[in-house]
Amino acid sequence: MVRDAFALLWIGAALRFAFIVYGEWQDAHLEVPYTDIDYTVFSDAAAFMYEGKSPYLRDTYRYSPLLALLLLPNVCLHPSWGKFLFSAAGRLVEAAIWYGVAVHFRIYPIIYVLPILLILSDNYVKGANVLDFSNVNAQAAEKHESVDNVQSSCSIANHGQDITSLHKKTHKSILGDCFHAAQCLNRHRIQFGLISGAVFFLLTGICYKLYGTDFLHEALLYHVTRTDPRHNFSIYFYYIYLHQNYGFSIIERLVAFIPQMFMQVVLAAYFFKDIPFCLFLQTVGFVAFNKVITAQYFVWFFCLLPLILPSISLKFKWKGALCMALWSGAQLHWLAWAYLLEFQGKNVFFQLWLASIIFFAANMFIISIFILSYSRNNTQLDSKTSLSIPAHHKKSE
Repeated sequence: MVRDAFALLWIGAALRFAFIVYGEWQDAHLEVPYTDIDYTVFSDAAAFMYEGKSPYLRDTYRYSPLLALLLLPNVCLHPSWGKFLFSAAGRLVEAAIWYGVAVHFRIYPIIYVLPILLILSDNYVKGANVLDFSNVNAQAAEKHESVDNVQSSCSIANHGQDITSLHKKTHKSILGDCFHAAQCLNRHRIQFGLISGAVFFLLTGICYKLYGTDFLHEALLYHVTRTDPRHNFSIYFYYIYLHQNYGFSIIERLVAFIPQMFMQVVLAAYFFKDIPFCLFLQTVGFVAFNKVITAQYFVWFFCLLPLILPSISLKFKWKGALCMALWSGAQLHWLAWAYLLEFQGKNVFFQLWLASIIFFAANMFIISIFILSYSRNNTQLDSKTSLSIPAHHKKSE
């Protein structure tokens, strides 16, 4: 197992290196560049910092100055330094520290705070329920795993607390679990909140001291009220494009957050017991409902996909292939119209907006398929492991 894991790591590293090299070639020879425009923005900001100036002199740089600091070797070593850095990129205290750093860098990981705090209830922190249940899912996903091993693992999980399948729960019981987990503060939640918050405010304070209000606006406040009139995957872009000359009120700037945050709360309440699956759904939902969507946003949830595969019953044939074809097809359909607009100068804004709606629908369909596959997988686990509770446990019930 360890040897296989190392082999996969080396294969992954080799593939990333190959894509970086290919990207350099495409940027130099083809009309459509491989490297995202944001990487150029990062590099330009690093160049300003290298000269002793503010990174916010670069238009559209909306990030922490620490990011530009990390990319200084782009200027003095090689322009591809950042690409290799990004490619290389479970204790409570360590998790809290890195969570504070992550929120400072990109802001959007703040959406994960609800499921993290919910899972830090006394029942789940001191028990092995969630970890054992995930192990059972992984074991059940293996075709040649023996039923005895599954039964043994499930009996350990049930030793702490019985885990019922998601599809059998009523809305009342699911929300009941959520409220029960959230009903009190405990030392785990207080510790995580204080440490992650302290790290975030410490880094924010240092950056504010160095760059003042420019940092606060560009790296933090801008993302709350952002309205981008340029074409992107978001379903909101066409409305923003048509009304950009009239300006937007604060209410108009914030109203898009209502369905976005509602979805975050619902997903966290239903799936917080399985953190990887919950974070994946939250990220897909957050991106799909965002006011601005660029291709780099897809990396946010693609990196979580390998973690959730053992938890779902989705097979490549047929539903897995359908999801891949649907998502890729909807994206290519959008890109075709975007190419006509951006590179051919044709007025296809309306068609591009319709393509954005289709892409949004494809994302919602895939979320639904994943949820159904997750519930079905747990149903199968329940049927396989119902006999795993020893006789003396059943008598005690």
